[in-house]
Amino acid sequence: MNNRNISNKVRIYHRYLGFFLAGIMAMYAISGIVLIFRNTDTFKVEKTVEKKIEKDLNNSQIGKALKIKNFKIDRTKGDSVYFEQGVLDRKTGIATYKVKMLPVVLESFTKLHKANTTKPLFALNIIFGVCLLFFVLSAFWMFLPSTQIFRKGILFTIGGIVLTLILLLV
Repeated sequence: MNNRNISNKVRIYHRYLGFFLAGIMAMYAISGIVLIFRNTDTFKVEKTVEKKIEKDLNNSQIGKALKIKNFKIDRTKGDSVYFEQGVLDRKTGIATYKVKMLPVVLESFTKLHKANTTKPLFALNIIFGVCLLFFVLSAFWMFLPSTQIFRKGILFTIGGIVLTLILLLV
């Protein structure tokens, strides 16, 4: 098999794999952008939650039971415990509070994007990563090395690597 045949085969695989993965690439792009803003309220919507917890929890256990990070009680008045997000009635164990969450679609995207070995979806992340690596490598077989487009592609590749190194080292 000569270089032109290999190049044509790689182009075909590159093209159809690209079409096949277009949806998941869009999802990863969107969730990547959303994750950049994860420490802000950008893209989040406010939701009121009502949750019943055990009645006899101490103050430090309340935050854990409600799964609220940096939980801090503002004040107590009778059986009511007030905190930044809402209130807990110690008598009934019912807490009513507000949380800011991503909309369902964006939350699903980010869960998939952040999946690790503890989640079944991690296999999809590995497969997608391997496919992206194929795109990187197959780009070098899209054009014959003797062409001007290939030489310009190498210059752009070097530019991209230099930019990446600068961003990593800054």
